[in-house]
Amino acid sequence: MKENIILTKKGKSVNGTIHLTGSKSECNRALIIEALSKGKVKVENISDAADTVTLAGILKSEVRNQKLEVLHNSEIENPKSEINIGPAGTAMRFLTAYFTLQDEEVILTGSERMKQRPIGILVNALRDLGAHIEYAENEGFPPLKIKGGFEQLSEKISIKGDISSQYITALLLIASQLPQGLILHIEGELTSRPYVEMTLSMLRQAGIQHQWVGNNIHIPHQEFKETSLPVEPDWSAASYWYSIAALADEAELFLPGLTAYSLQGDSVITEIMANFGITSQFINGGVHLKKEPKPLGRKIFDLKSCPDLAQTVTVVCAALGHDATFTGLETLKIKETDRVKALQNELAKIGVKLIEKGQVYKLDCSERFIPEKIFINTYDDHRMAMALAPLALLIPEIEVEDYMVVEKSYPAFWEDLKKVGFEVEVKA
Repeated sequence: MKENIILTKKGKSVNGTIHLTGSKSECNRALIIEALSKGKVKVENISDAADTVTLAGILKSEVRNQKLEVLHNSEIENPKSEINIGPAGTAMRFLTAYFTLQDEEVILTGSERMKQRPIGILVNALRDLGAHIEYAENEGFPPLKIKGGFEQLSEKISIKGDISSQYITALLLIASQLPQGLILHIEGELTSRPYVEMTLSMLRQAGIQHQWVGNNIHIPHQEFKETSLPVEPDWSAASYWYSIAALADEAELFLPGLTAYSLQGDSVITEIMANFGITSQFINGGVHLKKEPKPLGRKIFDLKSCPDLAQTVTVVCAALGHDATFTGLETLKIKETDRVKALQNELAKIGVKLIEKGQVYKLDCSERFIPEKIFINTYDDHRMAMALAPLALLIPEIEVEDYMVVEKSYPAFWEDLKKVGFEVEVKA
Protein backbone atom coordinates (compact mmCIF):
# COMPACT_ATOMS: atom_id res chain seq x y z
CA MET A 1 0.00 0.00 0.00
CA LYS A 2 1.37 3.39 -0.99
CA GLU A 3 1.36 6.05 1.72
CA ASN A 4 2.01 9.78 1.68
CA ILE A 5 3.88 11.94 4.17
CA ILE A 6 3.64 15.54 5.31
CA LEU A 7 7.08 17.16 5.37
CA THR A 8 7.79 20.39 7.26
CA LYS A 9 10.85 22.23 8.56
CA LYS A 10 10.89 24.85 11.31
CA GLY A 11 13.70 27.30 10.72
CA LYS A 12 16.07 27.44 7.78
CA SER A 13 19.27 26.18 9.35
CA VAL A 14 20.57 22.60 9.27
CA ASN A 15 23.48 20.96 11.01
CA GLY A 16 24.44 17.42 11.94
CA THR A 17 26.22 14.22 10.91
CA ILE A 18 24.65 11.86 8.37
CA HIS A 19 25.95 8.32 7.77
CA LEU A 20 25.10 7.35 4.18
CA THR A 21 24.54 3.84 2.84
CA GLY A 22 27.04 2.26 0.43
CA SER A 23 27.00 3.41 -3.17
CA LYS A 24 24.37 1.57 -5.20
CA SER A 25 26.43 2.07 -8.37
CA GLU A 26 29.60 0.61 -6.84
CA CYS A 27 27.81 -2.14 -4.97
CA ASN A 28 25.85 -3.46 -7.95
CA ARG A 29 29.06 -3.71 -9.97
CA ALA A 30 30.88 -5.35 -7.07
CA LEU A 31 28.13 -7.96 -6.62
CA ILE A 32 28.35 -9.03 -10.28
CA ILE A 33 32.15 -9.22 -10.00
CA GLU A 34 31.81 -11.30 -6.82
CA ALA A 35 29.42 -13.71 -8.54
CA LEU A 36 31.58 -14.05 -11.67
CA SER A 37 34.68 -14.64 -9.55
CA LYS A 38 32.97 -17.63 -7.87
CA GLY A 39 33.85 -16.40 -4.41
CA LYS A 40 37.36 -15.07 -4.98
CA VAL A 41 36.14 -11.48 -4.59
CA LYS A 42 34.29 -10.35 -1.46
CA VAL A 43 32.20 -7.18 -1.19
CA GLU A 44 32.46 -4.92 1.86
CA ASN A 45 29.84 -2.36 2.99
CA ILE A 46 26.95 -3.67 0.89
CA SER A 47 24.30 -1.03 0.26
CA ASP A 48 20.85 -1.45 1.79
CA ALA A 49 19.20 0.11 -1.27
CA ALA A 50 16.29 -2.02 -2.49
CA ASP A 51 17.84 -2.43 -5.96
CA THR A 52 21.00 -3.83 -4.41
CA VAL A 53 19.10 -6.09 -2.01
CA THR A 54 17.24 -7.47 -5.02
CA LEU A 55 20.41 -8.08 -7.03
CA ALA A 56 22.23 -9.66 -4.09
CA GLY A 57 19.30 -11.97 -3.41
CA ILE A 58 19.28 -13.22 -6.99
CA LEU A 59 23.04 -13.70 -7.27
CA LYS A 60 23.45 -15.42 -3.91
CA SER A 61 20.76 -18.02 -4.50
CA GLU A 62 22.85 -21.20 -4.61
CA VAL A 63 20.02 -23.58 -5.55
CA ARG A 64 18.15 -22.03 -8.43
CA ASN A 65 15.41 -24.65 -8.60
CA GLN A 66 14.17 -23.75 -5.12
CA LYS A 67 12.13 -20.72 -4.09
CA LEU A 68 14.04 -17.43 -4.30
CA GLU A 69 13.07 -14.45 -2.15
CA VAL A 70 13.73 -11.05 -3.70
CA LEU A 71 12.34 -7.53 -3.55
CA HIS A 72 10.44 -6.96 -0.30
CA ASN A 73 10.12 -10.70 0.44
CA SER A 74 7.93 -11.48 -2.56
CA GLU A 75 8.38 -15.06 -3.76
CA ILE A 76 9.13 -16.30 -7.23
CA GLU A 77 7.63 -19.79 -7.49
CA ASN A 78 9.95 -21.08 -10.21
CA PRO A 79 13.12 -19.02 -10.42
CA LYS A 80 14.57 -21.29 -13.09
CA SER A 81 11.93 -20.02 -15.50
CA GLU A 82 11.31 -16.49 -14.26
CA ILE A 83 13.23 -13.89 -12.26
CA ASN A 84 11.42 -10.64 -11.48
CA ILE A 85 13.74 -7.75 -10.63
CA GLY A 86 10.88 -5.27 -10.12
CA PRO A 87 11.94 -1.68 -10.89
CA ALA A 88 15.70 -2.32 -10.59
CA GLY A 89 17.06 -0.99 -13.88
CA THR A 90 20.73 -1.62 -13.12
CA ALA A 91 19.94 -5.20 -12.17
CA MET A 92 18.09 -5.72 -15.46
CA ARG A 93 21.06 -4.57 -17.55
CA PHE A 94 23.76 -6.34 -15.53
CA LEU A 95 21.83 -9.62 -15.15
CA THR A 96 21.01 -9.72 -18.87
CA ALA A 97 24.74 -10.03 -19.58
CA TYR A 98 25.46 -12.18 -16.52
CA PHE A 99 22.90 -14.87 -17.31
CA THR A 100 24.24 -15.37 -20.84
CA LEU A 101 27.26 -17.04 -19.17
CA GLN A 102 25.34 -19.21 -16.70
CA ASP A 103 24.37 -22.82 -17.36
CA GLU A 104 20.62 -22.28 -17.11
CA GLU A 105 17.60 -20.82 -18.83
CA VAL A 106 15.78 -17.86 -17.33
CA ILE A 107 13.07 -15.38 -18.13
CA LEU A 108 14.23 -12.02 -16.82
CA THR A 109 11.33 -9.64 -16.18
CA GLY A 110 10.43 -6.64 -14.07
CA SER A 111 7.78 -4.05 -13.23
CA GLU A 112 5.45 -2.57 -15.82
CA ARG A 113 7.71 0.48 -16.12
CA MET A 114 10.70 -1.84 -16.60
CA LYS A 115 8.90 -3.43 -19.54
CA GLN A 116 8.81 0.03 -21.15
CA ARG A 117 12.54 0.71 -20.75
CA PRO A 118 14.53 -0.19 -23.89
CA ILE A 119 17.21 -2.86 -23.78
CA GLY A 120 17.62 -3.69 -27.46
CA ILE A 121 21.07 -2.13 -27.80
CA LEU A 122 22.48 -4.41 -25.11
CA VAL A 123 20.65 -7.49 -26.42
CA ASN A 124 21.94 -6.87 -29.96
CA ALA A 125 25.51 -6.54 -28.68
CA LEU A 126 25.25 -9.79 -26.70
CA ARG A 127 23.71 -11.57 -29.70
CA ASP A 128 26.65 -10.38 -31.83
CA LEU A 129 28.89 -12.15 -29.33
CA GLY A 130 26.84 -15.32 -29.72
CA ALA A 131 24.41 -15.12 -26.79
CA HIS A 132 20.97 -16.73 -26.99
CA ILE A 133 18.37 -14.09 -26.04
CA GLU A 134 14.77 -13.72 -27.19
CA TYR A 135 12.07 -11.19 -26.34
CA ALA A 136 9.21 -12.74 -24.39
CA GLU A 137 6.74 -9.94 -25.20
CA ASN A 138 7.68 -6.77 -27.11
CA GLU A 139 10.68 -6.47 -29.41
CA GLY A 140 13.42 -4.38 -27.81
CA PHE A 141 12.03 -4.50 -24.27
CA PRO A 142 11.94 -6.87 -21.27
CA PRO A 143 10.98 -9.56 -20.42
CA LEU A 144 13.85 -11.55 -21.91
CA LYS A 145 14.30 -15.29 -22.48
CA ILE A 146 17.98 -16.04 -21.87
CA LYS A 147 19.59 -19.41 -22.52
CA GLY A 148 22.96 -19.42 -20.83
CA GLY A 149 26.19 -20.68 -22.33
CA PHE A 150 27.23 -19.88 -25.89
CA GLU A 151 30.03 -20.25 -28.39
CA GLN A 152 31.64 -16.85 -28.86
CA LEU A 153 31.30 -15.64 -32.44
CA SER A 154 33.53 -12.56 -32.27
CA GLU A 155 35.92 -10.81 -29.91
CA LYS A 156 35.03 -7.32 -31.13
CA ILE A 157 31.67 -5.57 -31.07
CA SER A 158 30.53 -1.96 -31.37
CA ILE A 159 28.10 -0.01 -29.22
CA LYS A 160 26.94 3.61 -29.31
CA GLY A 161 28.54 5.86 -26.73
CA ASP A 162 25.57 8.18 -26.24
CA ILE A 163 23.32 5.58 -24.59
CA SER A 164 23.10 4.41 -21.00
CA SER A 165 26.52 3.57 -19.61
CA GLN A 166 24.92 0.55 -17.94
CA TYR A 167 24.82 -1.23 -21.31
CA ILE A 168 28.56 -0.71 -21.69
CA THR A 169 29.26 -1.70 -18.09
CA ALA A 170 27.22 -4.90 -18.45
CA LEU A 171 29.45 -5.97 -21.33
CA LEU A 172 32.69 -4.96 -19.59
CA LEU A 173 31.77 -6.89 -16.44
CA ILE A 174 31.53 -10.21 -18.31
CA ALA A 175 34.35 -9.50 -20.80
CA SER A 176 37.15 -11.31 -18.94
CA GLN A 177 35.07 -14.48 -18.71
CA LEU A 178 34.50 -14.72 -22.46
CA PRO A 179 36.82 -17.31 -24.08
CA GLN A 180 38.24 -14.70 -26.48
CA GLY A 181 37.90 -11.74 -24.14
CA LEU A 182 36.36 -8.59 -25.61
CA ILE A 183 37.30 -5.54 -27.64
CA LEU A 184 34.49 -3.03 -27.18
CA HIS A 185 34.40 -0.25 -29.77
CA ILE A 186 32.51 2.82 -28.62
CA GLU A 187 30.86 4.70 -31.46
CA GLY A 188 30.84 8.48 -31.10
CA GLU A 189 31.05 10.47 -27.89
CA LEU A 190 30.80 8.55 -24.62
CA THR A 191 28.00 9.60 -22.26
CA SER A 192 28.48 9.10 -18.50
CA ARG A 193 32.20 8.33 -18.89
CA PRO A 194 32.82 8.32 -15.09
CA TYR A 195 30.56 5.27 -14.72
CA VAL A 196 32.59 3.35 -17.30
CA GLU A 197 35.80 4.41 -15.55
CA MET A 198 34.33 3.22 -12.24
CA THR A 199 33.63 -0.21 -13.74
CA LEU A 200 37.13 -0.58 -15.14
CA SER A 201 38.72 0.59 -11.89
CA MET A 202 36.76 -1.96 -9.85
CA LEU A 203 37.63 -4.72 -12.31
CA ARG A 204 41.29 -3.73 -11.98
CA GLN A 205 41.02 -4.02 -8.18
CA ALA A 206 39.70 -7.55 -8.74
CA GLY A 207 42.68 -8.48 -10.96
CA ILE A 208 41.15 -7.80 -14.39
CA GLN A 209 43.41 -5.71 -16.63
CA HIS A 210 42.36 -3.67 -19.65
CA GLN A 211 43.65 -1.37 -22.35
CA TRP A 212 41.70 1.72 -23.41
CA VAL A 213 43.09 3.18 -26.61
CA GLY A 214 41.02 5.72 -28.51
CA ASN A 215 37.47 4.37 -28.73
CA ASN A 216 38.46 0.74 -28.06
CA ILE A 217 38.43 -0.95 -24.66
CA HIS A 218 40.20 -4.32 -24.69
CA ILE A 219 39.77 -6.84 -21.87
CA PRO A 220 41.51 -10.19 -22.56
CA HIS A 221 40.27 -13.49 -21.14
CA GLN A 222 41.66 -13.73 -17.59
CA GLU A 223 40.81 -14.87 -14.07
CA PHE A 224 39.87 -12.84 -11.02
CA LYS A 225 42.21 -12.66 -8.05
CA GLU A 226 41.30 -13.13 -4.41
CA THR A 227 40.55 -9.71 -2.95
CA SER A 228 37.92 -7.57 -1.30
CA LEU A 229 36.05 -4.64 -2.85
CA PRO A 230 35.17 -1.96 -0.27
CA VAL A 231 32.14 0.11 -1.28
CA GLU A 232 32.27 3.86 -0.60
CA PRO A 233 29.19 5.69 0.72
CA ASP A 234 26.83 6.90 -2.00
CA TRP A 235 27.66 10.27 -3.57
CA SER A 236 24.25 10.28 -5.27
CA ALA A 237 22.67 10.20 -1.80
CA ALA A 238 25.11 12.90 -0.68
CA SER A 239 23.82 15.18 -3.44
CA TYR A 240 20.51 15.65 -1.60
CA TRP A 241 22.39 17.00 1.42
CA TYR A 242 24.21 19.45 -0.81
CA SER A 243 20.79 20.52 -2.09
CA ILE A 244 19.51 20.97 1.47
CA ALA A 245 22.58 23.03 2.33
CA ALA A 246 22.08 25.19 -0.75
CA LEU A 247 18.45 26.00 0.15
CA ALA A 248 19.16 26.61 3.84
CA ASP A 249 20.11 29.99 5.28
CA GLU A 250 22.81 28.34 7.39
CA ALA A 251 24.19 24.82 6.99
CA GLU A 252 26.96 22.70 8.47
CA LEU A 253 26.86 18.98 7.71
CA PHE A 254 29.34 16.12 8.02
CA LEU A 255 29.10 13.03 5.78
CA PRO A 256 31.54 10.34 7.00
CA GLY A 257 33.32 7.96 4.64
CA LEU A 258 33.25 10.08 1.49
CA THR A 259 36.62 10.76 -0.15
CA ALA A 260 38.03 13.42 -2.44
CA TYR A 261 39.22 10.77 -4.92
CA SER A 262 36.01 8.83 -5.46
CA LEU A 263 35.28 6.41 -8.29
CA GLN A 264 31.75 7.79 -8.40
CA GLY A 265 30.98 10.35 -11.08
CA ASP A 266 28.38 12.01 -8.87
CA SER A 267 31.18 13.24 -6.59
CA VAL A 268 31.27 16.18 -9.04
CA ILE A 269 28.43 17.55 -6.91
CA THR A 270 31.16 19.21 -4.82
CA GLU A 271 32.14 21.35 -7.81
CA ILE A 272 28.57 22.02 -8.93
CA MET A 273 27.38 23.12 -5.49
CA ALA A 274 30.39 25.39 -4.99
CA ASN A 275 28.46 27.69 -7.35
CA PHE A 276 25.77 27.93 -4.68
CA GLY A 277 28.16 28.75 -1.85
CA ILE A 278 28.62 25.21 -0.50
CA THR A 279 32.21 24.49 0.51
CA SER A 280 33.47 20.88 0.80
CA GLN A 281 36.31 20.15 3.18
CA PHE A 282 37.61 16.58 3.37
CA ILE A 283 38.61 16.10 7.01
CA ASN A 284 38.31 13.45 9.74
CA GLY A 285 37.48 10.69 7.28
CA GLY A 286 34.61 12.37 5.49
CA VAL A 287 33.38 15.58 3.89
CA HIS A 288 32.30 18.68 5.83
CA LEU A 289 29.76 20.91 4.07
CA LYS A 290 29.24 24.54 4.94
CA LYS A 291 27.05 27.26 3.45
CA GLU A 292 28.96 30.45 2.67
CA PRO A 293 27.53 33.70 1.24
CA LYS A 294 28.10 33.72 -2.51
CA PRO A 295 26.25 35.32 -5.43
CA LEU A 296 24.99 32.91 -8.07
CA GLY A 297 27.01 33.18 -11.24
CA ARG A 298 27.08 29.98 -13.27
CA LYS A 299 24.36 29.81 -15.89
CA ILE A 300 25.12 26.62 -17.84
CA PHE A 301 25.38 23.15 -16.30
CA ASP A 302 26.56 20.22 -18.45
CA LEU A 303 25.31 17.08 -16.70
CA LYS A 304 26.27 14.59 -19.41
CA SER A 305 28.67 12.73 -17.12
CA CYS A 306 26.34 12.81 -14.08
CA PRO A 307 22.69 12.56 -15.23
CA ASP A 308 21.53 11.29 -11.82
CA LEU A 309 22.27 14.76 -10.44
CA ALA A 310 19.97 16.45 -12.95
CA GLN A 311 16.85 16.53 -10.78
CA THR A 312 18.76 17.74 -7.74
CA VAL A 313 20.54 20.60 -9.51
CA THR A 314 17.48 21.63 -11.52
CA VAL A 315 15.29 21.85 -8.41
CA VAL A 316 17.90 23.89 -6.54
CA CYS A 317 18.13 26.38 -9.41
CA ALA A 318 14.35 26.61 -9.69
CA ALA A 319 13.90 27.07 -5.94
CA LEU A 320 16.44 29.89 -5.92
CA GLY A 321 14.95 31.55 -9.01
CA HIS A 322 18.10 30.96 -11.05
CA ASP A 323 17.43 30.90 -14.82
CA ALA A 324 20.00 28.19 -15.54
CA THR A 325 20.52 26.20 -18.73
CA PHE A 326 21.21 22.44 -18.74
CA THR A 327 22.73 20.08 -21.28
CA GLY A 328 23.51 16.37 -21.20
CA LEU A 329 20.03 15.24 -20.17
CA GLU A 330 19.51 12.83 -23.11
CA THR A 331 19.10 9.70 -20.97
CA LEU A 332 16.59 11.17 -18.50
CA LYS A 333 13.56 10.18 -20.53
CA ILE A 334 14.25 6.44 -20.21
CA LYS A 335 14.87 6.30 -16.46
CA GLU A 336 12.39 5.15 -13.77
CA THR A 337 10.07 7.71 -15.33
CA ASP A 338 10.43 10.37 -18.02
CA ARG A 339 12.34 12.64 -15.67
CA VAL A 340 12.21 15.65 -17.96
CA LYS A 341 8.41 15.57 -18.12
CA ALA A 342 8.18 14.84 -14.39
CA LEU A 343 10.35 17.86 -13.58
CA GLN A 344 8.29 20.05 -15.88
CA ASN A 345 5.10 18.96 -14.10
CA GLU A 346 6.41 19.47 -10.56
CA LEU A 347 8.29 22.73 -11.11
CA ALA A 348 5.13 24.19 -12.65
CA LYS A 349 3.63 23.97 -9.15
CA ILE A 350 5.96 26.82 -8.09
CA GLY A 351 5.53 28.70 -11.38
CA VAL A 352 8.83 27.60 -12.95
CA LYS A 353 9.04 26.37 -16.54
CA LEU A 354 11.65 23.87 -17.83
CA ILE A 355 11.77 24.58 -21.55
CA GLU A 356 13.17 21.97 -23.91
CA LYS A 357 14.87 23.11 -27.11
CA GLY A 358 16.53 20.16 -28.81
CA GLN A 359 19.17 18.94 -26.38
CA VAL A 360 19.21 22.16 -24.37
CA TYR A 361 16.94 22.77 -21.37
CA LYS A 362 16.37 26.20 -19.87
CA LEU A 363 14.64 27.27 -16.67
CA ASP A 364 12.28 30.23 -16.80
CA CYS A 365 11.77 31.45 -13.23
CA SER A 366 10.07 34.75 -14.15
CA GLU A 367 6.74 33.59 -12.65
CA ARG A 368 8.21 31.67 -9.70
CA PHE A 369 6.29 31.84 -6.43
CA ILE A 370 6.41 30.09 -3.06
CA PRO A 371 3.04 28.56 -2.06
CA GLU A 372 1.93 27.77 1.49
CA LYS A 373 1.66 24.08 0.67
CA ILE A 374 2.35 21.78 -2.26
CA PHE A 375 1.63 18.19 -3.30
CA ILE A 376 4.56 16.35 -4.86
CA ASN A 377 4.01 13.47 -7.27
CA THR A 378 6.91 10.99 -7.27
CA TYR A 379 6.15 8.98 -10.45
CA ASP A 380 7.50 5.75 -8.87
CA ASP A 381 10.90 7.48 -9.01
CA HIS A 382 13.08 7.64 -5.90
CA ARG A 383 15.07 10.60 -7.19
CA MET A 384 11.97 12.72 -7.77
CA ALA A 385 11.00 12.33 -4.10
CA MET A 386 14.47 13.14 -2.76
CA ALA A 387 15.26 15.96 -5.18
CA LEU A 388 12.02 17.79 -4.33
CA ALA A 389 12.01 17.15 -0.56
CA PRO A 390 14.48 20.02 0.20
CA LEU A 391 11.77 22.46 -0.95
CA ALA A 392 10.43 22.08 2.60
CA LEU A 393 13.05 24.67 3.56
CA LEU A 394 11.08 27.21 1.50
CA ILE A 395 7.51 25.89 1.45
CA PRO A 396 5.78 25.57 4.86
CA GLU A 397 4.09 22.23 4.10
CA ILE A 398 4.86 19.57 1.50
CA GLU A 399 2.87 16.39 0.94
CA VAL A 400 4.99 13.70 -0.73
CA GLU A 401 3.26 10.91 -2.61
CA ASP A 402 4.37 7.29 -2.03
CA TYR A 403 7.22 8.22 0.30
CA MET A 404 8.60 4.66 0.49
CA VAL A 405 9.75 4.96 -3.13
CA VAL A 406 13.12 6.10 -1.70
CA GLU A 407 13.84 2.49 -0.67
CA LYS A 408 15.15 1.95 -4.17
CA SER A 409 18.41 3.74 -3.34
CA TYR A 410 18.27 5.46 0.07
CA PRO A 411 15.90 3.73 2.53
CA ALA A 412 16.94 5.88 5.51
CA PHE A 413 16.33 9.22 3.75
CA TRP A 414 13.30 10.34 5.77
CA GLU A 415 14.81 9.22 9.08
CA ASP A 416 17.99 11.14 8.22
CA LEU A 417 15.93 14.26 7.51
CA LYS A 418 14.52 14.03 11.02
CA LYS A 419 18.06 14.14 12.42
CA VAL A 420 18.53 17.70 11.14
CA GLY A 421 15.16 19.07 12.19
CA PHE A 422 12.68 18.10 9.47
CA GLU A 423 9.32 16.81 10.66
CA VAL A 424 8.05 13.76 8.78
CA GLU A 425 4.49 12.64 9.45
CA VAL A 426 2.79 9.73 7.69
CA LYS A 427 -0.57 10.98 6.47
CA ALA A 428 -3.51 9.20 8.03
